[in-house]
Amino acid sequence: MDDRQPGISEEDIRKALAEVHDPDRGQDIVSLGMIQGLVVRDGNVGFAIEVDPERGPALEGLRKAAEDKVMALDGVISVTAVLTAERPAQSQAAPGPPGPPGGAHGNGPGHGHGPGPEGTGQPASLLPNVRHIIAVASGKGGVGKSTVAVNLALALAAQGLATGILDADIYGPSLPRMLGIADRPQSVDGKVMEPIEHHGVKAMSIGFLIDEDTAMIWRGPMVMGALEQMMRDVNWGPLDVLVVDMPPGTGDAQLTMAQRVPLAGAVIVSTPQDIALIDARRAVAMFGKVNVPVLGVIENMSSFLCPHCGGESHIFGHGGAKDCAAQLGVPFLGEVPLTIEVRETSDGGTPVVAANPDSEAATRFRAIAEAVWDRTESSGDRSGPKIVVE
Repeated sequence: MDDRQPGISEEDIRKALAEVHDPDRGQDIVSLGMIQGLVVRDGNVGFAIEVDPERGPALEGLRKAAEDKVMALDGVISVTAVLTAERPAQSQAAPGPPGPPGGAHGNGPGHGHGPGPEGTGQPASLLPNVRHIIAVASGKGGVGKSTVAVNLALALAAQGLATGILDADIYGPSLPRMLGIADRPQSVDGKVMEPIEHHGVKAMSIGFLIDEDTAMIWRGPMVMGALEQMMRDVNWGPLDVLVVDMPPGTGDAQLTMAQRVPLAGAVIVSTPQDIALIDARRAVAMFGKVNVPVLGVIENMSSFLCPHCGGESHIFGHGGAKDCAAQLGVPFLGEVPLTIEVRETSDGGTPVVAANPDSEAATRFRAIAEAVWDRTESSGDRSGPKIVVE
């Protein structure tokens, strides 16, 4: 499927970018192969400019010039350009290990955010108007983490809280399908995007900007840059809570979130099987190393409720997540059953908390949301986690 809008194409954008020259190398950034990950969708344009790490701090002007050139094209609604430092600079000496990856909006070279609170050494907050940021995470895929994250956000909104949800899974975004959103984000000034509000929550996902079948073939620094821009360059407005649906595992996205925003805590989702619990333990350990409190563990697919007889079957086992939480000394937030209704409502774009608030699953989600909010409020505001190196 062609995801380019009539009147604007990748060729048009590359022609515009060919007018931007690297100040040190004397050639245009297209000929030099510096443009990576170009995405064009309904007038929304995103790309990365790959630079040597040591040059990153001096090239903010080049990044801005590239954005301005593309923004001047007819049909362009918004432009997101990030600097990445995937390749380490080479010297005459034997090469050492690569420096830290940077980006236009990362901790490495590139577009900085200015200093954080005086004397803290922390970067300025990407989400200054959000009271609490909660990460919903898992050590592995296939445990229903996104289903839990979406229903948790809706349940928090049902408590009267101003709620947003950020889909941090760049490679496998599921928010558009689960929330039934087919619209594209709009931008008033071409710089800041408006989140899309549905079912009472504000939402943002890379999936809003690309076709569902599009494969995002982006390197780690590009992913981190995109994540930071979906936080800083989106008009979230004042929120009581932002739920972040993390990608599975313990990689770049998790580290970026822990480093760049003051997470109030993490909710770990697991199923009862031993193999899932092993990975859940890794997730708990990872958040511990970056000083993010674990608000609790949820056992998803805890039991299967038969739609015909109402019988309960523990097809994946039962109670493993509760035992795991006890062993790790973290709270257990509750069990969520596996039902056909949960699957159908998630696939249909109206999650069960909104579709059938009186159902057993929705009741469980609301109880979990209350527990999460109580623990979040009692933990107080945090200035941001510190990375612990052992």
